[in-house]
Amino acid sequence: MRLAKSLLIASAISGLVATSSLAGDDLVKQGEKIFMTKSLGNCLACHAANGKNVDGPGSMGPNLQALQYWPDEALYQKIYNPYTTNPISAMPAFGKNGWLSDSQIKAVVAYLKTIK
Repeated sequence: MRLAKSLLIASAISGLVATSSLAGDDLVKQGEKIFMTKSLGNCLACHAANGKNVDGPGSMGPNLQALQYWPDEALYQKIYNPYTTNPISAMPAFGKNGWLSDSQIKAVVAYLKTIK
């Protein structure tokens, strides 16, 4: 079971690397919609984003900035299961819990990479 989970995550990450080189405006727009939509990612409930007009409280989680320097895989993992690197995180595991699909997480990563 653990091997299957590792293979699934590795597959998602390798797909993310391939997707990141092809990430166009449509993917970024889809990621922004997920970020801003309360019934999807609802990221704006906890995060402000440097250089973005975020219409939400954005005061519980860290202010998102300089994400263009983060590796795609690290951003993917933070959304998929933030407890991997931070066991006391208040952020939900959007991918592990099935709230966001693999393609939705990749779209959010494409959007996050536009945050300066």
